Formats: sequence, C-alpha cells, structure tokens
Amino acid sequence: MSDPVPAPVLSLRDVALSLDGNAGKVDILHGITLDVAAGETVGLVGPSGSGKSSLLMLMGGLETATAGRITAMGQDLTAMDEDQLARFRRSYMGVVFQSFHLIPTMTALENVATPLELAGVDDAFERARDELQAVGLGARTDHYPNQMSGGEQQRTALARASAPRPRLLLADEPTGNLDATNGAAIIDLLFGLRDRHGSTLIMVTHAPNLAARCSRVIGLRDGRLDAA
Repeated sequence: MSDPVPAPVLSLRDVALSLDGNAGKVDILHGITLDVAAGETVGLVGPSGSGKSSLLMLMGGLETATAGRITAMGQDLTAMDEDQLARFRRSYMGVVFQSFHLIPTMTALENVATPLELAGVDDAFERARDELQAVGLGARTDHYPNQMSGGEQQRTALARASAPRPRLLLADEPTGNLDATNGAAIIDLLFGLRDRHGSTLIMVTHAPNLAARCSRVIGLRDGRLDAA
C-alpha cells in the first residue's frame, strides 16, 4: 500500500478578491486554486498589477477573500475573524514586506522581541538576540531604526519574521527598497533562515534570478494563474 500524500501546508480553492475603488468594484484575483507543500520554496512572479502581492496578503490572512476558501496548516483562514487571524499568524507565520515596518521608538532587539513577548514566549529577548546574531546584527541590537541602514533595517525585519520559527514564511518584494549588494545579502539570509527553521517560503518578486532560486515558480497575469 502506498504512503498517504501529506496534506498541503497551504491550500486555495477558487479564491477571488474584489475591492471597492473610486470607480466602483475592482476585480483583483479570479478563481485561484493551488496547493503549496510543506518545505517548498515558491516564487510568485508576474507583471505589475497582476495580483501577486494581493495573493500573498490573502495567504497570510492580511486580506479577506471575496470568494473561495483558504486553508493553512489545515485551518480555514476564511472562517476566522481578525483576532483569530492575528493569533494564527503569530503562531505559524512570518511576514517580510518591501517596507520594513519597524517601530521607530524601539531598538532592533525590542522590535524583534516584542511580538514574541505578546505571544507569551518566555525567552523572548534571548531568542530575539539569537535571531539578530543570525542575520549579522549582533553588534546592533541597541540601535534604533533611524540609526541603521536600509539593509540593516531589513535584516531586523527578517529576524522579527524568523524569531517565532514560523512554519510559513511570506516575503513581498523583500529586496525592493535595497541596492543590488544589500538585496543579494538579504535573499541569502532569507533562504538561510528558511533552511534553519524548516519553513515553507513563498516570495513575491520581479527578479528572475531570485525566482530561479525557488523550487517552484507560479506566474500571475491579470489576476489569474498564468499557464504560460
């Protein structure tokens, strides 16, 4: 008898997204159906406006689908309210944005440790220090965002996303605000953190060389999966 096929870590079924704009309803995504297996690295690619970032936001429960069903780790995200989604993300997901979204009045260490404290992690500051060390910022833990370069701020954001040891790591153009050298370093760190924690990585990118590092590439065009 063959071994059972493991359930996908993330599953979308006929997912659609529409938003209200100035000229009325705008259809962003149409009938997206896909599965992502545990441990995969997936690149989401496509032209600007194709719906890549919107799809990633749906996957992370940061946007609400207009239709369809999204399950992550076997739990139905589309049935959760905002508080339930926030708790789920805190427990299972790490998210890295193009903009760093650091709290300016907190040091790098506090930016990484505070979400862990909110999640009830006993060794929040010790774990945060370890994660900052892992991204090369062991000597910058007491610096505030305005005392750090863009590359250092994104490293801090990576440490914050990685610190909960997430099963699912989502990244939306993580090198978009960085020069080529810092961008390449961030991608190396992102894949390294993914390997360190055994996370599933889904990354939106415009860069073909970054997509090529993923085990699977999914294209979008006009809000639909691109079969080309």
